Amino acid sequence: MEELKTGNMVIWSDRWRLGALSKSELMNIGFVSIIIGMLFMMFHLLGNMVENVNTRSAFVWMIARWGDEVSFGADYSHGYLIPFVSLGIVWYKRDDFFAASKNICMVGLYVIVVALFMHWVGAKMQQTRISLMSLILLIWGIPFYFFGWKIAKLLIFPCAYLIFCVPLNFLDALSFPLQQAATSLSYSILNGLGIECERVGTQLISPYFSLNVEAPCSGLRSLLAMTALTAVYAYFTQTTFIKKWALFLLSIPIAVAGNIGRIISIALVSIVSGQKLGTGLYHDWSGYVLFTVAISLMVAVSKLLNVNYRELFQTWKKAYLNHS
Repeated sequence: MEELKTGNMVIWSDRWRLGALSKSELMNIGFVSIIIGMLFMMFHLLGNMVENVNTRSAFVWMIARWGDEVSFGADYSHGYLIPFVSLGIVWYKRDDFFAASKNICMVGLYVIVVALFMHWVGAKMQQTRISLMSLILLIWGIPFYFFGWKIAKLLIFPCAYLIFCVPLNFLDALSFPLQQAATSLSYSILNGLGIECERVGTQLISPYFSLNVEAPCSGLRSLLAMTALTAVYAYFTQTTFIKKWALFLLSIPIAVAGNIGRIISIALVSIVSGQKLGTGLYHDWSGYVLFTVAISLMVAVSKLLNVNYRELFQTWKKAYLNHS
């Protein structure tokens, strides 16, 4: 049996060819295909019950929100990547899935019932987001029922990660507080650097520039994108559950810091090269500055969390005693 490997990881095996599968395996694949098809049809034909909307598909509704440049959904333009990331994580962990023991678990059936009830509630309330959440729960609950807890445990993160696909409009309320925080902190840092400016609401005014931190510049979009990115990064780089959550929660101040770095850089470019360039061409491309700062901070915080401080302290103590 031929296998293609990278290190210890099997990328492809002849065992996975359709002709090499047993009759029971083919029946299982067919059964899974039927379940996937039924789920797709249920949420495509009965997933969106909002009146005055010309689609019944929860998927069409969600994808429309991702590409909507006017509503809150524009902040979810990264939604297209999320399913592929989840599938990539499952593929990366495939050896663990194959090795895990499998058995029917009735708890998974209860999860399926709860998910179906959520979908019914979402339809009655005309809340497509609840229906999409129920779909995520079904994607996790069905394997839980058929294969048991060990498989369900491996699926917790890739399934939970799909939540980043769902536009949560209540987060729009964070836009104004983020505007205020970014303006206030940028004002303090600029004056701390010796660049005199005044703050008027969400505006920063000086003889060299006039910046208005509007809603699209509040950092909400970068906050959502950074939390999604940090979640994956923490999953693979942190060794304990607490550290994973610590890095994920720290993605919020990290994203805010990145946006502040962007605002300050716009001010500096405006001073050096003129406001037309700073608030024009540079402003349009300054998102790269934001993510450079944010990703650099994410990696640095990750390294700090992984440091064994007890061992480091003992090393410093030993070096100090030997030097004395």
